[in-house]
Amino acid sequence: QVQLVESGGGSAQPGGSLRLTCVASGFTFSDYGMSWARQVPGKGLEWVSGISSDSSTTYYPDSVKGRFTISRDNAKNTLYLQMNSLKPEDTAVYYCVKNYYPVVRGTVKVGSWGQGTQVTVAS
Repeated sequence: QVQLVESGGGSAQPGGSLRLTCVASGFTFSDYGMSWARQVPGKGLEWVSGISSDSSTTYYPDSVKGRFTISRDNAKNTLYLQMNSLKPEDTAVYYCVKNYYPVVRGTVKVGSWGQGTQVTVAS
């Protein structure tokens, strides 16, 4: 079955960097666009970044554009999110998603999502 395992979360100071990693299994990784989403407890999910199957197309919302970089290594079935110039408002649980964009219906995550990794940005 599909498995998405995130790692790399943790604590960072404002202005610092973290790199998230998502190792995928159970499907042909190179056939699918992938994305990262984040959620602050009690708030909605935000689509943080998306990447097409061949890395030719990427998406970033204005909130992270110029600071975050999504990438993938299809040979290693691995998705990455490099986060630089971190801000306290980047604090959230970050999810790896098997799709170019995350799909939710109400509070229900649709499709395949990882278990999430906590990122905390504070001085």
